[in-house]
Amino acid sequence: MHSLPQFSLDRRSLLARSGLGLGALALPGLLADDGRLLAAQAESGGIAARQPHFAGRAKRVIHFFLNGGPSHVDTFDPKPELTKRSGEVVPVNLATERKTGAAFGSPFKFRRYGESGIEVSELFEKTAAHIDDIAVIRSMYAQVPNHEPSLMLMNCGDSVQPRPSVGAWVLYGLGVENQNLPGFLAMCPNGYPIKDAENWQAGFLPGAYQGTFVDPKHRELDRLIENIRSPHATPATQRRQLELLRTLNSEHLQARNDSRLEARIQSFELAFRMQHEAAEAFDLRQEPQHIQDAYGGGVHGRQTLIARRLIERGVRYVQLWHGAGQPWDNHSNLEKSHRSLAAEIDQPIAALIADLKQRGLFDETLILWGGEFGRTPTVELNGGGQSILGRDHNHYGFSVWMAGGGIRGGVTYGATDEFGFKAVEKPVSVHDLHATMLHLLGFDHERLTYRYAGRDFRLTDVHGHVLHDVIA
Repeated sequence: MHSLPQFSLDRRSLLARSGLGLGALALPGLLADDGRLLAAQAESGGIAARQPHFAGRAKRVIHFFLNGGPSHVDTFDPKPELTKRSGEVVPVNLATERKTGAAFGSPFKFRRYGESGIEVSELFEKTAAHIDDIAVIRSMYAQVPNHEPSLMLMNCGDSVQPRPSVGAWVLYGLGVENQNLPGFLAMCPNGYPIKDAENWQAGFLPGAYQGTFVDPKHRELDRLIENIRSPHATPATQRRQLELLRTLNSEHLQARNDSRLEARIQSFELAFRMQHEAAEAFDLRQEPQHIQDAYGGGVHGRQTLIARRLIERGVRYVQLWHGAGQPWDNHSNLEKSHRSLAAEIDQPIAALIADLKQRGLFDETLILWGGEFGRTPTVELNGGGQSILGRDHNHYGFSVWMAGGGIRGGVTYGATDEFGFKAVEKPVSVHDLHATMLHLLGFDHERLTYRYAGRDFRLTDVHGHVLHDVIA
C-alpha cells in the first residue's frame, strides 16, 4: 500500500503561495490596462477579434482622403467677409509656403441645408443633403505646409518619425472580424500616393496590421487583386504547399523569434483564404443595378461601393484615396479643378450614407472626410507675381467632417478667423482628431499602447483630447 506524500506548510508559506497565485490571476488585467497584453498578443501573431476598453459606438471606419488638400473656404467653411473683400489686401499676416496676393473670394455659392441650417458649398450639395448626420470640424490645424509630413501626421500621427498608421492601430486594438479578408485596406486609383505604402504602414507594430493596397481602377478581379487565383495549382494542391511552407517557416521562426516572419506566415494563410471571399466581396455584379447607379459609374463610385461591401464582411478600416498624385493640390485653376474633383466623389459619399442607413450599418460605421491640410484664402502668385487663381497650402486652419459611428450630426465645431486663415476658436490638432476616433471605437487613446524600444508608444504620442461636443 502506497502512502500519500505529506506536505507541511506553515501559515507564512501558505499565505505567500496563495498570494502569488492571486497575483497571477490579476496579471492579465494589469497587462490589459497598460496595453502590454495586446502587445503580447500582437507579437505572437494574434489578430483575432478583441474587445475594446469600453463599449464603443463605432466598429469600423471608412476614411475618404482628399489627397493634396481641399480648400476649406470653398467646401465646408463659408467666409462672407472673404467674398466681400475679394481682390483686396487683407490685414492678416500668414506665413505661406509660396507667395500669395490679395484675398480670393470663393467662386462657389454656399447655402444652408437641413434642419441644422449648416452652410455648405454647391460643390457638395448631394453630401449636404445629409448634413444633419454630419459634424463639421472647422478649426483643424497641422504642423507644416508640406504634403509629405502632413500626410504622415494625418495618417500616422507623427510628421517626422515612422509610426504605425491609424488603420494599423485600429486593427491592433480591435483585431479582425473576418479571418478571410484583410482587416485594413487602402484603395487609391492609379497607383500609390506620395509617401507610398507609408500612409498605411504597420510601423513598429507586427506586419499583420499593415494596410493592404488595392488599385480600384481595374475592374477585372485578377488585376484588381494580383495573384488572387493560381493558374497552375488546385486549392487542394495549394493547401499542401502552404502546409509545407508553414512547417518550414515555423521551424525557422522557433530558432529566431522574429515577429516579421510570423507576419509573413499569416500573410500566406490570408492570401489562401482570400481566394474565395475576396472574389465575392469585390464582385460588384452582385449588387442590384439601382445600387450601382446610386453610387455612380466612375472609379470613385466603384471603390466606395466596394468599401461598403468590405465593411459588411467585417473589414475594420477602409481608406479611400482620391487619386495617386495630389489632385486637390490646386495651386492654379482652382475653380475648374475643385468643381471637377468634387463631382467625382459627392454622389458616392451621399450614396454611402444613405446605403449604410438603409442597411442598419450607419450608427456603427465612422466616416471621416478630409485631406492633409487646407488652402489659403489669398490667391497664389506665379513666378512673375501674377495671379493664376489658385490657393497655396495652409496648415493653420482647415476643415474635416465625421458622420455615423456615434457622431452628433448637424453640428459645427470650432472656427477659423473671418478670412479663413487660421483656427481661432476651439483649435483641433490632428492628435485630438485621432483621440476622438479611438474614443468612438471604444478606446482610451492613452491606454492603447505598444512597447517598442523600451517605451510605450501610442497613436497620439503625448497629446490628444477627445472632442466630446461632436459625440452623440
